Amino acid sequence: MLARCNGAALVGLEARPVAVEVDIAPGLPGLQVVGLADAAVQESRQRVRAAIRNSQLRMPLTRVIVNLAPADLRKEGPAFDLPIALAVLAASGQLDPAQLEGVWCAGELGLGGELRPVRGAVAIALAAREHGASRLLLPAANAAEAALVEGLPLAPADSLSDALRWLLHPQSIPTPPPALTATAPERTTLSDLASVQGQLHGRRALEIAAAGGHHLLLVGPPGSGKTMLARCLPGLLPALSRAEMLELTQLYSVAGQLQAQGGLLQQRPFRSPHHSCTSAALVGGGTNLRPGELALAHRGVLFLDELTEFRRDVLNQLRQPLEHGELWLSRARQQQRFPCSVNLVAATNPCACGWAGDPERSCSCGTAQQQRYWGRLSGPLLDRIDLQVVMRRLEGSTLGAGFRQTTNPENSAAVRERVRAARQRMQNRNPDGVANSQLTAAHLRRCGGITPTALDLWQQAIDQRGLSARAAERVLRVGRTIADLGECAELSTAAIAEALSYRSFDQLSGGGADRGRAERPPAAADAGAP
Repeated sequence: MLARCNGAALVGLEARPVAVEVDIAPGLPGLQVVGLADAAVQESRQRVRAAIRNSQLRMPLTRVIVNLAPADLRKEGPAFDLPIALAVLAASGQLDPAQLEGVWCAGELGLGGELRPVRGAVAIALAAREHGASRLLLPAANAAEAALVEGLPLAPADSLSDALRWLLHPQSIPTPPPALTATAPERTTLSDLASVQGQLHGRRALEIAAAGGHHLLLVGPPGSGKTMLARCLPGLLPALSRAEMLELTQLYSVAGQLQAQGGLLQQRPFRSPHHSCTSAALVGGGTNLRPGELALAHRGVLFLDELTEFRRDVLNQLRQPLEHGELWLSRARQQQRFPCSVNLVAATNPCACGWAGDPERSCSCGTAQQQRYWGRLSGPLLDRIDLQVVMRRLEGSTLGAGFRQTTNPENSAAVRERVRAARQRMQNRNPDGVANSQLTAAHLRRCGGITPTALDLWQQAIDQRGLSARAAERVLRVGRTIADLGECAELSTAAIAEALSYRSFDQLSGGGADRGRAERPPAAADAGAP
């Protein structure tokens, strides 16, 4: 007898329909799975047998063949356990095959018949709704995720027996409780700007980065506040829209990184991978393509602390994704797109010992050692970082002022309001409402004027500093964001001058006119930059 059940295979961030076909024929007892299944799917034979037997059901004592169609699509993971078990029960006459029509199933079976959660429930629910499924049968632990997809009836179950009971008596399936619909929690942040002492130049750069979506490099000695500033950035970014929340939830669901309670991700992510991570961990990859830290930071912040400790070949893979906001990974059999529209914040010391350019402490690194230290970063990568800030060691008077002051410094909420207003101006003016960091050269010319004196200053800076065309455009984008924060319609000389003050390391990427300066390590040459 032949029976069918609907399942889904995860391919990148999407789920594709898979027909689980089971045929029972005379022959020696055994269960065989065909259809390009990986080891986890092949092992489902043992889990399905034990789950059916321990659920007081009957496993056919004959030959059972399971086909996962289409046969040329790679299937992985334990989510096929439930559709295989239900199709076996239907083929053996313990369940009416008509009751499986239009129903999509996904879930991992324990040996006792219990249902365990699987990754990608949001993607499976979206695919089920798109293909007109009448209901999605899945583990109860995944119900909160799947309930985020509106318009799809759910049948959450705790065990194989529960799933069979839902199918035999569909009228008894209750509506998912309101608790499965996520509500917005109180906004929390990693750090607040009110806790940052001094570093006004760094605070200003952080505000510009949040408003325009720019990438930021912080260079300074140990303990100067680089990490604290980076952890403040998520609290300055505008709130996510409903569509962005669902997009993030789907991404984390496919990656298997949603919290146990599920629900909608409503805060921007902050990812901080260790500098020992591989390229597959940072940008994604593997035999079966998975998102990496870059994609998991989508719509949020990717913080690379100790930037110069990362392998050079790993960092160079960030160049194209940082510019385009998406990453295409190709393998022999598949090609997948992962979104990665992130705010990159990188932090590093000015040299190996950390004290190059400090007026009080001497650097123990020689010139050759400093050059090797900065040689780990490629010029094209630095060229793509809009804001490059040199931070000073905090003096005792600055730290002591935090204990004596009677008024609190500006907090993240006040800065976030300015960022929100600037983003609103960008949405009203820019094509498709994109941030200034995503504007093309043509859009830059159309989306705001520039005063003649500001244009002259920009052109002089290009010639004197030897800026590349990419770096020159990024100066304009940063200047446009500074103008938006100042509620100015045109780029002024002050906006261009401030934007140029955030280009501390252009000699690494462009060479510059001052060759003597370019030959010296950037930490020593620019430690005194404003």
